[in-house]
Formats: sequence, structure tokens, C-alpha cells
Amino acid sequence: MSEHVRPTPDALISVVIATIGRPDMLRDAVRAILAQTYLGPVEILVVFDGGNIDPLSDVVVPANRTLHLMHNARTKGLAGGRNTGILAASGTIIGFCDDDDLWAPPKLQEQLELWAYQPDAIAISGGICVRSESGTTERLPPERIRFEDFLASRVTAVHPSTMLYRREDLLGRIGLVDELLPGSYGEDYDLLLRATRFGDVYAVPYPLVTVRWDRPSHFAGKWQDMAAGLSYILRKFPELERSPKGTSRIASQVAFSLAAVGERRTSLTWIRSALHHNPLQPRAYAALLVAMGCVPAQTLLDAVNRHGRGL
Repeated sequence: MSEHVRPTPDALISVVIATIGRPDMLRDAVRAILAQTYLGPVEILVVFDGGNIDPLSDVVVPANRTLHLMHNARTKGLAGGRNTGILAASGTIIGFCDDDDLWAPPKLQEQLELWAYQPDAIAISGGICVRSESGTTERLPPERIRFEDFLASRVTAVHPSTMLYRREDLLGRIGLVDELLPGSYGEDYDLLLRATRFGDVYAVPYPLVTVRWDRPSHFAGKWQDMAAGLSYILRKFPELERSPKGTSRIASQVAFSLAAVGERRTSLTWIRSALHHNPLQPRAYAALLVAMGCVPAQTLLDAVNRHGRGL
């Protein structure tokens, strides 16, 4: 049995929202957290990454809930913003929510009940509803996700806005969000890989969060950050070599990003690597189409984004 903190039915939950200034969606996200059916205390820490702090004076904070607003005091970007919130938090449990996502009212209650049933879980997740231009789609993760599973696949249904971690783990054995990741790209995947070295993620097997894909992505067009971030993850986790499927997936994503900025020769090198590890990797062929000038990268990305998916 784990010697680490066990979540209790009345634990103080700290929810970190790192925001880049989307006021309407931010208010929706905050209000959804304030409206949780969970009876224990909840504090929300909204971390503004540049610009002025929005006072959110029109948001009504009910009893047993608190709202704290602050500037990102660390590295600019998503990783630094989340770490600012983690370090300022008072709760034993840390949750993350993107500023454009919505928690279902029973999210925290359902997740803490699962954690009580699986006390050795390193973290708790849940399903998502993806809202895209083509409609709303449910994505449900496996009920248990191991390190080897994350090596093989990002398991995109395990979304950062669903995650709960012990604060002591983020300050200790797992570590804070990696601020060395270029552009903070892939920071959630990096954190999941580090976390599942110590235990498994368990997930509530139905949707708890609505993820909005019907809006511009923060990473839209930041191809160099994508390529650099994914390359960094490949170097950081040599265990990925145990998973040809996972290595091929990441190599093809690097290839696609490099092709998008016209680095054709380097992209082709990554494409060869991706196909060497998995000749059936579809992203590698998408990258090849872009590298050969057959189709613009943004056209392909827009096509999959309309259905709530990414490359």
C-alpha cells in the first residue's frame, strides 16, 4: 500500500488554470469548477501568462470555494504558469483545467471516489467530450493506463483538464511541469510518462470534461515548437525505444512539423525513421505529402481538427 497521502472525502482540492487571456471561456471554466457537486473545499488558482490580471469581479464565488488570481512568476508559457499555481496551492490534491474547457458538475466527486477505491493510483483521469465543428464526440480512456501504454500511445482521451495529482508528488517524486520543454509543447505527455514510472493512472470510464476544439488552438502554427518539443521528449525518455509504435508516432509528428516550415530534407530523415519503426504509421505518409508539396500542412491539420483530432 502506498505510503503517500491518501485523498480523503473532504480534501482541499486546488485547481490550476493557466490562461493566455480568453476572458469569456475562462469565466465558463471557472464557473464550472465552482459549481462542482463535491462538498469539500475547492480553491481555484488562475495564473495569467502576461498582460493584466482580469479581476473576474462578475464571477460569484460560493461558500467553501475560493478564487486566487496571480501572474505567472516563472518561465513564460503553459509549464511555468502551471508550476506557479502548483507552488501557490494549499490543497493536497492538484487538478488542472485549460482555460477553454468545462468540468461536468460531478467530476471531482466521481474521481475522488475512484481514488479511494484505488489508493495506489499515481493520478486520476476521466473521459472527455470533444466539441468540434463536426459535433460532439465522446472519448473514453482505458480504466487503467500504465507506463508502457503511454510509451505506445499518447492516449489522447487522458486529457490534461481531467487530471488529478497529489501535490506532494508534483513537488517530489514526479516533479513539476518541465519548463525546459520548447514552447511547453507536450508538457502533459511528459508529465504522464514521468508519473507512470511510479504507478498507474486510473480513469472514471465516462465523460467528465468538455474539451473545446471549436476554437483556435494555442499551438496553432507553432510548428518549430512542436518539432522541438517532441524531439526533446524522444531524447528524454530512452524507454520509447522499447515501443516501435510510439517512436514511429512521435517521429512522424516531428516530420510533419518540419515539413510544414519547409525543412524538407530533415523532414524526410524523420519520415524514414518513422516508417522504419512502423511502416503502417499514417502520420508519416501525411508528413510525406506535405514534404513533397502535395498539400499544405495547415489544410491537413484543419481537416482533422474539424473532427476533434490532431496530427
